Amino acid sequence: MVFPKGNAPRHFFSIVKQHGALLAKGRLTGVQFEALFTDGLYLKIARHANEQAKRLRAIMIRNGLRPFNNSPANQQFFIIPDEMIKELEKEVVFETWGRYDEQHTTCRFVTSWATTDEELEELEGKVKK
Repeated sequence: MVFPKGNAPRHFFSIVKQHGALLAKGRLTGVQFEALFTDGLYLKIARHANEQAKRLRAIMIRNGLRPFNNSPANQQFFIIPDEMIKELEKEVVFETWGRYDEQHTTCRFVTSWATTDEELEELEGKVKK
């Protein structure tokens, strides 16, 4: 949880500590958040992840794969033919979410601050019609 300075609920830290959920070195986690929230870094890397997700979506649609929903975030869901999943699993990291019908599965693809244009181009080569 992240609270603006001085705005944590009353006794929050005591309650968390009593239930064993307070890290002994919680400051180390805080330092990471402090870095992310300095000079707009978090927004910058989130923007990159979301832009790459838009590219991913366009690639998948261009190659005949249907979106499962309309996600504006860096997680994109597609309805993938089962025979394609077997091939993709050999070289692409994604998650199967569940059966869509007898021949298709809903799959989740996630982009991040580190997703490169080259990785998306490589994915396009693997899903090309």
